[in-house]
Amino acid sequence: MIWGLVGLFFSALLAATILPLSSEAVLAGLFLAGDIDPLLLWGVATAGNVGGSLVNWYLGRMALRYSDRSWFPLKADQLEKSKQNYLRWGRWSLLLAWVPVIGDPLTLVAGLFRTPLPFFTLLVLVGKGGRYALLLWLL
Repeated sequence: MIWGLVGLFFSALLAATILPLSSEAVLAGLFLAGDIDPLLLWGVATAGNVGGSLVNWYLGRMALRYSDRSWFPLKADQLEKSKQNYLRWGRWSLLLAWVPVIGDPLTLVAGLFRTPLPFFTLLVLVGKGGRYALLLWLL
């Protein structure tokens, strides 16, 4: 049981980074095996996935240190325009951080544009926790 939970945590954590992984199959397998309380499965998967998003947020936050380098993908004016758009429209989109393809980069951008950590964590927790709860309910 413990190794299943450890595997679930790390699959959820890595799935939330820019690595192309998925944790849903691990969660479904453990749920269908019936040996572990679904609430515990939900908590472990959610904690791992939010943890991976926190890694992305931190990487985004640290990336801004290199914005003056020639290889940085955005120039100062592009960065400022992107920041204004994100601050106007993007913060609440963190509720969609669970969505494949867009969710992981969104959490990086949130760090890049210095979204306050408590606000970031709350929105990501609600979105990702809701996704796992829905998945377990559907199983």
